[in-house]
Formats: sequence, C-alpha cells, structure tokens
Amino acid sequence: MSAHALGHRHTGIRGVHSAGTTAARFVSDRFLLLPAGAILALLWANTAAESYFRFSQAASFLVNEVLMALFLGLIAQELLEALVPGGVLHTWRRWSLPVVAAVGGSLGAAVAYLGYISVKHESVLQSARPIACAIDVAAAYYVVKTIVPRSPAIPFVLLLATVTDTFGLAAMAWQSTAPPLDPAPWLLAAAVLAIAALLRRGGGTGLWTFLIVCGPPLWLAFYRGGLHPALSLVPLIPFLPRQPRPREVFEDPGHDTPVHAFEHGWNHAVQAVLFLFGLVNAGVLLNGYGTGTWALLTAALVGRPFGIAVALAAAHLCGLRLAPLLGWRHALVIALATSSGFTFALFFPTSVMPLGPILGEIK
Repeated sequence: MSAHALGHRHTGIRGVHSAGTTAARFVSDRFLLLPAGAILALLWANTAAESYFRFSQAASFLVNEVLMALFLGLIAQELLEALVPGGVLHTWRRWSLPVVAAVGGSLGAAVAYLGYISVKHESVLQSARPIACAIDVAAAYYVVKTIVPRSPAIPFVLLLATVTDTFGLAAMAWQSTAPPLDPAPWLLAAAVLAIAALLRRGGGTGLWTFLIVCGPPLWLAFYRGGLHPALSLVPLIPFLPRQPRPREVFEDPGHDTPVHAFEHGWNHAVQAVLFLFGLVNAGVLLNGYGTGTWALLTAALVGRPFGIAVALAAAHLCGLRLAPLLGWRHALVIALATSSGFTFALFFPTSVMPLGPILGEIK
C-alpha cells in the first residue's frame, strides 16, 4: 500500500477516533446515559414486558442497593467541596437561602401532593408522599447551567436539591417499619470511620484506599442496621482528601490534582451506574398511570415552584438577600428547574413501596 494511501487511512482512523471521543464527551457532559437507559427501559417494558421485569427484578439489588452508593457518594463529595473554606458555597450567607428554599419547596410539594390525593379520595397513596420531595440533582443542575451559565444559581440549585432529597430520605426512613435495634452494625460503622480518621491523619492515602478499605464494611453496617445501604459512603466523604473547588460545582474537575483526577474517573463510573439505574427502574407500562401519577406531577410542577417562591420572598422580607449576580429571574429559573425528580423519584418508591400497580403509577 502506498504511503499516500496509508496517510489517508491513518487520518481516517484519527478522525473516527476524534469523532468518537467528541461524542463520548458530549454524552458525559450532559449526563445523557441516564435518560438513554430510561428510554431503553421504557421501550423494552412496553414491547417485551415479561423479559424486562424479570431482568429488572434480578438486577435491582445490585444497582439500587450497591452501585447507587457511588452516585450518592459523589454528590456528597461535590457538595462538601463547595461548602469548605474556598468553596463556592462557603459562609452561611451563601448556603442559608438554598436551605430556606428547600424547606419551602418540600412543604409546597407535600401539600400539593396530599391535597390532590385527598380530593381524589385515594388515601392509599399517602405513603408515597416522600417521593413528592424528590429532585433530580443532575437534571436541575444542567437545566440551570444551560439557561444561566457561570451564575451563582448553579451551586444554589445543587444545595437546594441535595437538602430537599435529604428531607425525602428522612421522611422515607421515618415512615418505614424500624427493625429491632442491633448495636453491632453501628459499632462496626464507628470502627470503620475511626480507621478512616486515622488514614486521613496519616496523610498520603489515596482515595481508592479509603473506598476499598472503608466502603464495603460501611455498606454492610448500613445494610444490617436497616438504613438504605446506598447511603453508606456519605459518612465517609468528610474523611476523604479534597481540594477547595472555587469553580462551578459538579463541573468535571479534570486532572489538575490527584484528588480531581480521581473524581474525573469517579464521575465517569457514576454515569455508567446511572445508565444501569435508568435501565433497571424506568421501565413502566405507559398505560399504568393513575391518581398517583397526576398527584406527583402536580406536586413537582405546581407545589414545589410555588413553595420555593414563597420561601424566598419570606426570607427576603426577613433580611436575607440573594447572592451577588443572582437575581429574581434566576430564582424563577431555579424553582422551575427543580421540577424534575427523575433519579430520586425513581429511587424512593422502590424503597418504600411494594411491587404492584400502585408502584407502577407512581413511577
């Protein structure tokens, strides 16, 4: 083969590789693996329901109980870096308003949800009220980033969504039947966190060491202790090495430090987990909608934005002010962006509701 032909061939290969890399970066930057998994699940469930639900039931424990710990751990890591000195949410004046907005949004969503099912006389759906508090952190972030990029609205919406989902998790745990208290799992968790503290104090320990040494026993402690094991990495996060993040929260940190290089790989691993999460949980029969479906839509599209707006207005009257460069039009964007509850709104019902038609209409 001539050198000229070889040159064209190598150029073509490089072009294909470059196009593939660009496409992969586009998908990763926009968290498109999650909706891709959800769309695939919907198509599968509505064309071959029996095989899909057999697959979903078999894979749900691995995805929802084990792998989702990576996602929740990454969210906790990103948020903590924003709150430490040097982070974009440091000082109480920066983080208090998102917390107030989270309270108002949660109350607004819960009132709208309970009001709707009360009008429809569907009291059996009351147990699903924590689901009305769910906000998709990734979706809300990217909606705000697209509309008002390089704005304080971005860390604002991340903290608002995280606090709101924490309220939902607390409500979910409150209404669940608590097993008899067994101190052994919590003694194990305390011992693991003590080891993490020693590793942190010793210095020079990589993030993988923390996750491999401390992650599995913490997961076991949460699982045996009755708390959702997907939350098991959250108490470990404060012990991990980190760098202050003065840039946009949840932005790809790149490889500027060993910590951020690890987070870069963690971010990609989490997106693969989110694809599996969408594939396992989003497959619902499209004819399965009902009162629960419309109640959650009312809570997300009406109750939560209204509650956020009222809470921010009340906080303003009490003397709290929006951050510099953050105006009321940004607050409106934030309120509407939080109407998506996809990830957590699927995560909650699989934890608090049994399989059946009611779960289907809620999902």
